[in-house]
Amino acid sequence: MALLKPKDLRAMRPEDIRARLKELGVELMHERGVAAMGGAPASPGKIRALRTNIARIHTIMLEQERAAKAAPAKDKRPEGGKKPGKASDKKGKKSVGKKEEKK
Repeated sequence: MALLKPKDLRAMRPEDIRARLKELGVELMHERGVAAMGGAPASPGKIRALRTNIARIHTIMLEQERAAKAAPAKDKRPEGGKKPGKASDKKGKKSVGKKEEKK
């Protein structure tokens, strides 16, 4: 069981990634079942490798999901690139501490 590389996962289609995630989940469940029954695992590090691969797939899926949501939001900003309604210059404002508020 080799670790999946992020470069390879990013090159895969979303359907293939989900299928791979499902396969790894089934395999992990099987390995955990063997360990729970008291059987000696064929490869002691296999459970850890499966968990690492599953976490890596979840991370890449989340990155892709966030990138898909962020792409349309960039088009909505004004030409200056700053968020509308936010003050860009904060030089004139002072931070007020708790002691100063009581006076």
